[in-house]
Amino acid sequence: MLSVIDAKKFNTLIGINILINSNYSDIHSLLTQILESATRLCEGEASSLLIVNKEEKKLYFETALGVKGAEVKKFTINMGEGIAGWVASHNTSIIVNDVKNDDRHLKGISTEIGYPSNTMIAAPMRVKDQCIGVIELINKHGGKLFTQDDLEWLEIFANQAALAVQNARYFERVQAELELLQDQIHSGQGYHTLITKSPVIEEKLGIIDQVAGTDSSVLILGESGVGKELFAEQIHLRSRRNKKPFVRVNCAALPEGLLESELFGHVKGAFTDAIQNRKGRFEAANGGTIFLDEIGDLPLQLQTKLLRVIQEKTFEKVGSDKTVTVDVRILAATNRDIEALVEKGGFRSDLYYRLNVLPLYIPPLRQRPEDISALADFFLQKSMRAAKKQLSGFSDKAMETLLSYSWPGNVRELENCIERACIISKGEYIQSEDLLLKTGDASYYEEDYGADGSRNLKNAINAFKAHYITRVLEKNNWNQTGAAKSLDIQRTYLSRLIKELNILNPKE
Repeated sequence: MLSVIDAKKFNTLIGINILINSNYSDIHSLLTQILESATRLCEGEASSLLIVNKEEKKLYFETALGVKGAEVKKFTINMGEGIAGWVASHNTSIIVNDVKNDDRHLKGISTEIGYPSNTMIAAPMRVKDQCIGVIELINKHGGKLFTQDDLEWLEIFANQAALAVQNARYFERVQAELELLQDQIHSGQGYHTLITKSPVIEEKLGIIDQVAGTDSSVLILGESGVGKELFAEQIHLRSRRNKKPFVRVNCAALPEGLLESELFGHVKGAFTDAIQNRKGRFEAANGGTIFLDEIGDLPLQLQTKLLRVIQEKTFEKVGSDKTVTVDVRILAATNRDIEALVEKGGFRSDLYYRLNVLPLYIPPLRQRPEDISALADFFLQKSMRAAKKQLSGFSDKAMETLLSYSWPGNVRELENCIERACIISKGEYIQSEDLLLKTGDASYYEEDYGADGSRNLKNAINAFKAHYITRVLEKNNWNQTGAAKSLDIQRTYLSRLIKELNILNPKE
């Protein structure tokens, strides 16, 4: 027990408590104030506050005061090593008034920085009886010895520091969750529904199953609007990280100065509007996956920083020299010719090779016509809910128009087309004219199907057959005998077509 309650120390303690309960956003400054108070009131010449990293079993200097404070911060201590390491591993306070002859003393640090340690007191920072850090004071002024009263006051300050760390960590966690939810709201929803009937896309999903089990970077390539983000989501959802955050960043949406802060965060005062510390997207994605869309637009300066994150999993926030370590899987996507950018010097070759460990090319919609009818039906249901409108589907002519169009804007253009058609349609079915598509441009088909239309004509015909037969089956409540009569074909032939075209009854 403290023999006498010192009024100056007591008032200082009250002031620290006020700070702890009012400032969660700048934990480093708050811990420095606590350490300064403890050092001043216990008459130490130098002091340090160390934080325990349980996973690495090490202690890191969060802040250090005294003439050699800046030099001390470059060191790390193993759990159980030195007096601070002993305090952390034993979760016990200690007074050492003859440091030189104490076997626990880590002489290497004192020798390297040229600062002798003669006396020392150290106390664990505890949260729920677990040591999360250590405060140590070195060399009492005037060559005096540290006392039991000094140690008891230091223990009080250590408890306050532990409370500050706990509050700050809770605040950061809540803030990160809020930012993640805001990101999901901004992007429309958490995850998108992947709709496909294409063998090509099924093959891609098989590749995704293989790559999902690794932590290697994936570079997703494809034209604008093919749905690269959906495939990034599938990689995350099928990985061991699927319970952790999936964070999206559009590298083309922000100017360079803001993008660096968005990706890596900043500290208070880093620039004019930096009124508080802020976590970046990499920290928000810690343990999970970050998706960097439009990676081809990433400025060269940030490419260097991103390469370091991939190689070392470390970075510094804007305005800080403190290294942050993260465990994040990186998925990137671009619609640009990234190899051409590398050749022209617009994209770092070493970053390209690190991102391109597992390349995934998503074909355009015109090369997978089997998906057109399935996606059209899905988008129609979505648009009807939004417009509070009920339609029975597409007319045969409308479906023929959808299947014959080249879709230069890919899935995104298809979705916009169906939404527009749903709004302006006046009948039971969406008609070809409701789609407002210009179908005269054959340039895309000359590129992908050949000028004679022979390359993928069979796929397009089969897609139309599947859609038409499915509609007839639905009208006949999936009774194949009735559907065969409506189609004017034999029931056995219909059964064969159902099998060949992979038509599935959703009720089964």
